[in-house]
Amino acid sequence: MAFQSWIPCPMHPTLSTTQRGHLQRLCLTNGITLLVGQNAAVEILAAHCFFRGGSRVEQPQQAGLSQLLAAVLTKGTRQRDSQAIAAWVESLGASLSVDSAADHFEVALRCVAEDFPELLQLLAEILRDPSFPEAEVARERDLMLQAIRARQERPFSLAFDQVRRALYGDHPYALPELGGVETVGSLTREDLLAYHATYCRPEGMVMAVIGPEPPETVAAQVEAALGDWVSAGPPAPDPALPLSPLERPQLLKLPQPTQQTTILMGFRGSPAASADYPALKLLATYLGSGLSSRLFVELRERSGLAYEVSAFFATRRDPAPFGAYLGTAPENTLVALERLQAEIRRLHDTLLSGEEVEMAQRKLLGQYALSKQTNAQVAQLAGWYEILGLGLEFDQQYLQRVRQLTPAHLHQAATTYLVNPAIALVGPEEALAKVEL
Repeated sequence: MAFQSWIPCPMHPTLSTTQRGHLQRLCLTNGITLLVGQNAAVEILAAHCFFRGGSRVEQPQQAGLSQLLAAVLTKGTRQRDSQAIAAWVESLGASLSVDSAADHFEVALRCVAEDFPELLQLLAEILRDPSFPEAEVARERDLMLQAIRARQERPFSLAFDQVRRALYGDHPYALPELGGVETVGSLTREDLLAYHATYCRPEGMVMAVIGPEPPETVAAQVEAALGDWVSAGPPAPDPALPLSPLERPQLLKLPQPTQQTTILMGFRGSPAASADYPALKLLATYLGSGLSSRLFVELRERSGLAYEVSAFFATRRDPAPFGAYLGTAPENTLVALERLQAEIRRLHDTLLSGEEVEMAQRKLLGQYALSKQTNAQVAQLAGWYEILGLGLEFDQQYLQRVRQLTPAHLHQAATTYLVNPAIALVGPEEALAKVEL
């Protein structure tokens, strides 16, 4: 079989059936994009199905809707209830899960390869014909409300919520992915049906499968299960979501009766598709990844100002948040913030040395290699890049770009993006009162 029933993919027509590493990209006539690879060394097959959606498409009054869909999607179809689904998956020793993030939601499946056709039939039922039972919706909604209340007791979550609102304004990235108590409490089964009809569609689906079977076999199995899936109605709109410029730094204080102060400096970084994305990833690694990172060494080891310290840069379709944070004793709040700000200014004022950049590159590349050791990890990463519009080729392009970064590249990224921060402080009121911009 030579994939006769599959067609060139619209996004990358010249690469439709071209070998890229050990993955191939194919498209069904109904629009499903399949990324398929063979790893004959193991019997386990991993499949990740991605759909555009997530919190990026939510309206403020429905924040948390994508998370609720992820919680309920596998709780029933018109043919089986939640117990029947769980029993069937368990009887095969397989796993089935659904997750939601900022730009997408995904269904993940792992099983012995010979069970894949049967589980594909179950997956097709779940994707095409979920029943969203009222009792399951109510139960999962209550669990989400408990999780939201628990989250509101964590200082870092409170700080990040403030930073997110300050950085993103009316953009959906300002919304908490888990939603709020009021919005989640008002979500209904009808909301889930409408969301599912809008975003869970074959033309918006990317499926990445890696297992021991030849790609031709997997493609035939996917086509048999999902080839006749046809969407009702027009595709979901996919508008660009503009962001207003950030004009000045902001200081956000939230007094809380905590034993320490949490300090979070947040910046608006680049989209994943930007040429600056690898440089910001490397800056986050340099600043806050591990015991040898700049912030850990300077603020915790040498100065004793931080109980915990780290930095992060997310991977998003639109400009992603970049953050550096620490937890400190309340009496050290002012000096700890000044030292954190000084480390950011250092990136503006001084080029990093070649040795510092090289060390961060080795760390980032090593962490990246460790993140894709299994079939499931490789499938998840490939599908994620594809649904973000980066293409599965991004995996190798990203590695090459990281290796090519120089101190000048990092300086350019720092002076472009690490400006006009939103600084959130969560801690005892008397400690926060001493801090001004």
